[in-house]
Amino acid sequence: MDTSKRYNRQIILPEIGEDGQNKLLKSRVLVIGSGGLGAAVLPYLAGAGVGEIGIVDDDVIEISNLHRQVIYKSDAVGKSKAEEAALMISELNPLVIVKAFSEKLSGSNAILLFEKYDIVVDATDNISIKYLINDACLVTNKPMVYGSIFRFQGQVSVFNYQNGPTYRCLYPDENNNALNCEEAGVIGVSVGIIGMFQANEVLKMILGIGTVLSGKILVYNILNNEQQKYDFEKSNFPQITREAFDQKYNKTAVEEISFESILDQTNNDKVLFLDVRNSDELPKISLKNQIQIPLMNLEKEVEKLNKNQTVYIFCQSGIRSKIAVDLLQKQDFKNIKSIAGGALAMKQLLKEKTAI
Repeated sequence: MDTSKRYNRQIILPEIGEDGQNKLLKSRVLVIGSGGLGAAVLPYLAGAGVGEIGIVDDDVIEISNLHRQVIYKSDAVGKSKAEEAALMISELNPLVIVKAFSEKLSGSNAILLFEKYDIVVDATDNISIKYLINDACLVTNKPMVYGSIFRFQGQVSVFNYQNGPTYRCLYPDENNNALNCEEAGVIGVSVGIIGMFQANEVLKMILGIGTVLSGKILVYNILNNEQQKYDFEKSNFPQITREAFDQKYNKTAVEEISFESILDQTNNDKVLFLDVRNSDELPKISLKNQIQIPLMNLEKEVEKLNKNQTVYIFCQSGIRSKIAVDLLQKQDFKNIKSIAGGALAMKQLLKEKTAI
C-alpha cells in the first residue's frame, strides 16, 4: 500500500515531511481507557499513522456510552471496548499495529505494559488509576498525557516529560473525592474536544514540534469557549522506585461484595452500612442501620464508627467506597467491604424487594 498517498496531506507540512512521518510509523503509544476520551484519541492517532497502538480497558460497551463514545455502534453493546476499539483502528488504518488488552490496569501489569511503549495516554475517569498511571510512568520513565472532564470543563496536561512535573506535583492529595462521568454527567463534545487535545500532545512529542504542555495545564470550558493555561512547578517528591511501587500497588486488593448477598443484613444492628457520598447525591438510600459520612470527612469523623462492627461501604457506583475501605484499613478496621456497584445497584435491588 502506498503510504505517501495515505499520509500526503500531513507529509506536505514542512514541520512534518517524510522524516516526521517515519517518526510516527516507528512510535508506540499506549492508551489507558477506550471510553469517551479514548474514543477521540484513538482514531486520530491511527489516522496520523502511529506505528503501534495499545488499548487497555476491561469494560464492555453499554448503551449509555454511545452518546459520547462515538467509535462504537449500537450493535456492539455488551462487547469488549478494547477489542471493538482495536477493530475500528484496523478498519480505519490497516497499517497500524493494534493490540487490545481487555484487562484492568493494575500494579501487577502496569510496568510490563508501559515498558513496551513510548508514550502513555491517560483516558480514564478514575482518580486512583490516574495516580497508578503516574507512578508507573515514573518507574518506566514514560511521559503521561493527562485528560479529565468535569461536566462542561476539561483539563489537559503532559506529566513526566523530559523529567518535568508529574501528576502528583499538580494534585498531591491522593484522597481526592472527584466525581466521574457516571456520577457528575457529561456531554459528548466535551470528551471529544479534550481527547483531541490529548492526541495533539502525543503527536507533538513524537514529531518534536510545537510546545508540549509540560509544567502547564490547559483548562477549557465548552459553554463559553474560554481556555486558560496555568503553570505549575515540579515538587520535591521522592523518586518512586520499583520497590516502592510494588509495595504500594501490589498489596491485597479491596474486597467487594454484592448488595444482593447482604440484602438480609439491612435490619441487623450488628452491621453498619456506611454511605460515603455527599448528602445531595441521588438516588437516596435509607436503611435502618445506615450512617452517612462523605469521603472527604471520613478521616476526621472516623470516631463515629465501631472498629469491631461489620461495615459495608457504598458510594454512587463503587469507586469512592474502595478508597474508603483502604482508608479505614489503615485505621485498623478489620471487617469492612465495599459494595459493588454502589447506590445505583442497591436502589434497583431495594426496588425489586419492595415490589415482591
